[in-house]
Amino acid sequence: MNIISDFFPSNVYLDIPAQDISLLPFSQRPRERLIEKGPKALSDQELLAIVLNSGIKGKNVSLLASELLEQLESSKDMPTVMELKCLSGLGTSKACTIIAMLELGRRFWGVTGEKIKTPQDIYRIVRHYANRKQERFLSISLNGAHEVIAVRVVTVGLVNRTIVHPREVFADPLSDRCSAICVCHNHPSGDLLPSREDDEVSENLMAAANILGIKFLDHIIFSENSFYSYRSESRLKGLEL
Repeated sequence: MNIISDFFPSNVYLDIPAQDISLLPFSQRPRERLIEKGPKALSDQELLAIVLNSGIKGKNVSLLASELLEQLESSKDMPTVMELKCLSGLGTSKACTIIAMLELGRRFWGVTGEKIKTPQDIYRIVRHYANRKQERFLSISLNGAHEVIAVRVVTVGLVNRTIVHPREVFADPLSDRCSAICVCHNHPSGDLLPSREDDEVSENLMAAANILGIKFLDHIIFSENSFYSYRSESRLKGLEL
């Protein structure tokens, strides 16, 4: 009989926050469970314990994760570094790590369900890609209410009609069963004026969308400071946001 395994079920330290993770069987520790079962199998507290990595004297990482989770759940907005540092056991380094993790998660996956009403809404979602040194061509799948289903990078490199082919752009949105799509790409140079290739890509994608019965809402070209909207410039006809 494995006394430790029998005494400590897999989630015991979630029920007893002061429990030292090192006393858990190796296979039941958060990091090992994430590797074996994936992040969805872990609780919020377990995920935070992995990010924090360690606690402090008198407060192990599971207890620190429990207290941090309570603070995050009570926060209406993204906490600041100073707010997190008020929690005993969180210094500047760990507070910055937590906030960076939360913001990165929001940028990549936290936009699901957001409603697109204007080109500004699209720009706000993709703006964090603007500082990439190479062009990223992105697709945004939307449901019938124009709520975001998913944001994906389709290609990396120069945007042209050969690389940005409709089959590549619409493959995932079709699997999403989306009703509408927006496409975007960054111009690392900062020059937002569309090129001839940009125009051709827009025309090809809009034609493909019409055949597939998917609304083509907009093509946004963006930089860190601003954006160009084909729809706002009346370059797309027949569909409304």
